[in-house]
Amino acid sequence: MAAHLIRRRFLAFVAAGLFSACLTPLQASAETAVPAAEAVTRLFLVRHGEKETGSDPALSPAGALRAAALVERLSAEGVTEIWSTATRRTQETAAPLAGALGLPVQTYDAAELPAFGNKLAATPGVKLVVGHSNTTDALAALIGADPGPPIDDAAEFDRLYVIKITGGYQAASRIERYGAPASGAETPLP
Repeated sequence: MAAHLIRRRFLAFVAAGLFSACLTPLQASAETAVPAAEAVTRLFLVRHGEKETGSDPALSPAGALRAAALVERLSAEGVTEIWSTATRRTQETAAPLAGALGLPVQTYDAAELPAFGNKLAATPGVKLVVGHSNTTDALAALIGADPGPPIDDAAEFDRLYVIKITGGYQAASRIERYGAPASGAETPLP
């Protein structure tokens, strides 16, 4: 329990510092590029589906079903961009939706999360981002959304962040579940 509190406080501290440091340049460039009335961004953030074991594991059969459930959940949302880290499990989670929509899966570097968060928030569109248990909630916080409780690394694969960023850089967010309930996950949602 103490480790989760420390992790959450650390993530919140880092996110607040990085987001505030990057906010001013982001606003200036976005305001000149797109009129405020049009600058609406919707983001969907997920952790990869259930995985096999190994250093760069593939999705398990349950993970493949979860990736299919993501297609069902997001296919009518108007997704215009799909982002994933370079790992096999995140790429395999993103691929079915990308195939269904005819979109490429673009790769981002999780080590550059603040810059990536700014890029996502600065450009209008509807975007899916597939990450990991230790980056998805951090990215939500960087963008100004409520990260909720820490993601249960061992069992939570069904969390879906739904974030809307308006032209005034105000983030409204909620956390949903998608697909079959993750086996053993007991993390309550806010």
